[in-house]
Amino acid sequence: MARFSLNPEFLLVAPRADFPGGLNHIEKWWVKHRDWLQECGYTLRRRYQADWSPSWKPEDFWHHFEDGQTLTRVMDGTRTSDGLHVVMKQISDKQTPHEVEVYQRMTSEPLSSDPRNRTAPLLDILQVPDEPKKRLLVMPMLRPLDSPEFETFGEAISFFTQIFEAIQLMHEHHIAHRDCTYNNIMLDPSGMFPIPFHPREIDRRRDWKGKVPHLTRTQRPTRYFLIDFGLSGIYPPEEGVVPLDFPTPGGDKTVPEHANESELCNPFPVDVYYLGNLIREEFIGKYHGFEFLYPLVGDMVAVDPSKRPTMDEVVSRFKKIRDSLSSWKLRSRLVRRKDWAIVGLYKSFGHWHRRLAYIATRKPAIPDA
Repeated sequence: MARFSLNPEFLLVAPRADFPGGLNHIEKWWVKHRDWLQECGYTLRRRYQADWSPSWKPEDFWHHFEDGQTLTRVMDGTRTSDGLHVVMKQISDKQTPHEVEVYQRMTSEPLSSDPRNRTAPLLDILQVPDEPKKRLLVMPMLRPLDSPEFETFGEAISFFTQIFEAIQLMHEHHIAHRDCTYNNIMLDPSGMFPIPFHPREIDRRRDWKGKVPHLTRTQRPTRYFLIDFGLSGIYPPEEGVVPLDFPTPGGDKTVPEHANESELCNPFPVDVYYLGNLIREEFIGKYHGFEFLYPLVGDMVAVDPSKRPTMDEVVSRFKKIRDSLSSWKLRSRLVRRKDWAIVGLYKSFGHWHRRLAYIATRKPAIPDA
């Protein structure tokens, strides 16, 4: 089953709809603000239009129909000026006081032009007219970082490089993400998906006419973006003072220093742990062949935060690892630990066909965007 394309933190359990598949209470908030959004330059899907009526019959299962696909606090839409597909996220200044500030700082000069910057583009900030404490952040439509799956070690190395450098840049400017976990690192699909995908069922075409085709990361090198700065913090440097803050558990609940929520901790080593554990869980734990990362990742997830490397050290050590890998290794297929042998054999045929084509067309083994 495909993972959802929008941040699952905001996929709340909505109150019951008026009828099976009908608009729930949270969706009605978006319908209420539909005309205002239209004035701002954003159009919602057919489901949320004034003249919408279900396309299914009472005996049908509504989830099988395009206009039966629901969303809640994070809504998809289309920018009317150019047809760009976007997502709109509700935020409250009271609940996430630094989110807009961090976004604006990371998307303004001099940080915006730094090649390491991987902050998701912020297209618009909309003040909700009838709710002064609520705003909408508008961003491009993105996908989960592993959708589609990574094919080669080189593709994974490109991801590690980008995300390490992105957090390094934030730390250089005294910003801790504090939730740089799986759900908050997204893939830019703009080059890999020639046909738009549906925002709710991301393996289907947006027009609901079958599966959505895609290219590989090696064919179309992609970028990865950090999203959701709701827990982020800015810590101006003070000479000889270690930045401390109360724990704010994010998507990864295994951070050792978060075991006691009343004890202050340094948020920067927490970011290092998050990235290390992401690699440990989503790559080392799922695929064969990542032994070369054991020493670095082991240090990044050390129980004692003082024993973890800084992001500068992570980037420096990782560069040496990256430079030590052969082209053969980088072009090799990622093999899942749980794959049956017959499945692996089937995948190998397609991989070798593509691999020879990549070599013939001089596609880099590490597809850096």
